[in-house]
Parts: sequence; structure tokens; C-alpha cells
Amino acid sequence: MMYRRFGRTGLKMPVFSCGGMRYQQKWQDIPMSEVTQACQANVEAIIRRAMEVGIHHIETARGYGSSERQLGAILPKLPRESMIVQTKVGPEEDAGKFVANVEESLTRLGLEYVDLLAIHGINSRQTLEWSVRKGGCLEAARKLQGRGLARHIGFSTHAATDVILDAIRAGGGDGRGFDYVNLHWFYIFQRNWSAVEEAAKRDMGVFIISPSDKGGMLYQPSEKLVRLCEPLHPLMLNDLFCLMRPEVHTLSIGASRPGDFDRHVEALRYWERAGEWVPMIVERLERAMRDAVGEELARPFGMGLPEWEDVPGGINVATILWLRNLALAYDMHEYGKMRYNLLGNGGYWFPGQNAAKVREVDLRAVARASGLEGRLEGLLEEAHGMLWKEPVKRLSES
Repeated sequence: MMYRRFGRTGLKMPVFSCGGMRYQQKWQDIPMSEVTQACQANVEAIIRRAMEVGIHHIETARGYGSSERQLGAILPKLPRESMIVQTKVGPEEDAGKFVANVEESLTRLGLEYVDLLAIHGINSRQTLEWSVRKGGCLEAARKLQGRGLARHIGFSTHAATDVILDAIRAGGGDGRGFDYVNLHWFYIFQRNWSAVEEAAKRDMGVFIISPSDKGGMLYQPSEKLVRLCEPLHPLMLNDLFCLMRPEVHTLSIGASRPGDFDRHVEALRYWERAGEWVPMIVERLERAMRDAVGEELARPFGMGLPEWEDVPGGINVATILWLRNLALAYDMHEYGKMRYNLLGNGGYWFPGQNAAKVREVDLRAVARASGLEGRLEGLLEEAHGMLWKEPVKRLSES
């Protein structure tokens, strides 16, 4: 295993972390009496396998259903000093409720403290304000830190980049900012790179959320993507692509079985050749993208398209074009459908509307600003026809 200093926390962080959102019994909080022996045995096998391969960062969240409770039946069996444990608790308008939730999470985990406590889901201006205002959740988290209940304070986010940047730069009500950030950044979605750089300037830890699932469902890649990534598996290519940036410290692996770590660990065997292979494969992927959609559309997040809030009907135009590109260039249809059908149902975790009503709104100003006048509506309709299946809810709401 490779390790990196996790920013100013000083923690020796493995480059892979054991994420806790895919192995739990249910996405609702349930008592341990309702957890099957088979499920609990699998969770314990996952944690022990993670530790065996050197992944001693165990990460979960209050919002992951029974995950905290199931971990709480395992972690006390393991040497506490050998683990880095993180949980995440959502922001509240009432910081007192946030504190009570953190305390309950510690009880569920069976721990006296967590090494890393994240405010989970600073995904909007409102949740940012709840977190960093005077008397807000960040200030409350620092008081929990003062009580010895958390060693370091960070935040997780699915927000637009400008919101993430403001959270990274925020001082909080007591003038102290965050120690680390959990965010999305991987090969198919590089929009948040400026936020990674900003975090690095402040010596913050950088944790990459879901590089294998949200990063393209790379555990079940299309045949075309497999060919384009040779001689590496797409999952391994993505791991190495991310880890070649020293600003990135760890990638989350949401394991559902002990063997889910194997391919990631194998990727490190090719570390010495990453500088040769990764640029070669990336060039091949970029060429395939240009051939499929054209130079103009190849980077929809860099086209000057407005955020979904500023588009008539709330249509998330940039995201829809991005998903269309992935389907056309890499045959990532299943991934595209999984993400596209969240639009309208994902809240601030995956915001905006799909293109079902594109002809009912006036997108001429959006089209002019992005150079897609006379084409935008047709592109969005094409994407809808390609990716629409049925509305999908986030796992935590299903």
C-alpha cells in the first residue's frame, strides 16, 4: 500500500480508503437485531480484508442507513490506534441538532472519538451558510473537537465548484476553516480541479468520493472502454490518473465484498509505469471523445453553459451534454442512464431537471452564450431519447 500525508491533519493516509455505503443491510437506520448474520459477516470480512492490505482508513456516514451500527459491532474488536475512522453527519440549521446527531453516531460506532468528522453534504448555498456562519455547524464541530470527540474537521460535497471553493476558503464562525474535503474528481469528471488546487494551497486533506462508481461504474465497464484503456483496466487507469496528482491523497473504495479491493491494490503494481501508460491512454480517450462528439462539444463544462438554476426550467444542460458524450464516446450507456434518471429526483446531491420538457422552455439565450444556437434543443432531445428510462431515486431515499 502507498501512503500520503493527509494535509495538515498529518495523518498517514492510505491512497485507498474503505468506504461504507455499499455493504450495509439497509439504507434505513435499523437495530442490529434486524441485520442478518450473513450481511454482518460480510461487513466484518470487508473491514478485515481492508486492514490486511493496508487500508486502515474506514469511512462511513450517519446517512448510510445501518452502516454506522454495523461498523460499531466490529471496530471495538480491532486495535483503535491502528485505524483512521471517519464518519459524516449532515448540516442542520440548528447546530445543536447537528451536535446531538454526531454524539449519536459515536454511540452507534461504539467509539469515544473519530479521527475525521465531516459535515456531510455542503451541496448548496443554504447548507454552506448553516455550516460556516457564527454559531453554525463548523463552529459546533470545533467544540466537539475540543471535547476530544473528533480529531480533525472536514466536509463532503456534491456542490457546484464555486460553492466548493467558497467552503474551502471559509473561516467559519470562529475563524477556523476546514481541515480536509471530500469531493468528486476523476478522469470523466475533472470540473472540480480548481477546488483540489485551492485545498492544496491551504494544506487540506483531499479525499476523492466514489471514483469507481460515480466515476463511471468502472467495475462493469463497456467493452469499448476496456479496449480504449488497454493495457490497464478502466478502474486501474482511473486510480492511477487520480493518484498521479500529488494534491490527491486518497480514493474511496465502496466495497460490497472483500474482493472489491483487489483490482485497486493491483493498480499500484503499475505505479512505476503510470507516467508512460496513463498519458498514452488519456490521449486515446480524448481522441475517441473528439471523434464521437466533435471538438466543440468535447468539454461541456468549459463551454460557458450556465448552472442549472440559471437555465429556464432548471434543465441541467451541461450535465446532460456530458452524459451524452460519455455514452457516444465510450458506450457508457448504463452509467449515463443511472445518472440521467436521477435528474429531478436527486435534490442538491444531483440537481436540476432532465430534458423531457426542452421544447416547453426558451433556451435561445443559453444556446447563444454557448455557441450552440439552432442545435442545443436537438442535442438535449437526443440525450433524452438515449438515456431516459424511468425516474431514479438516490439509494438513501429508495
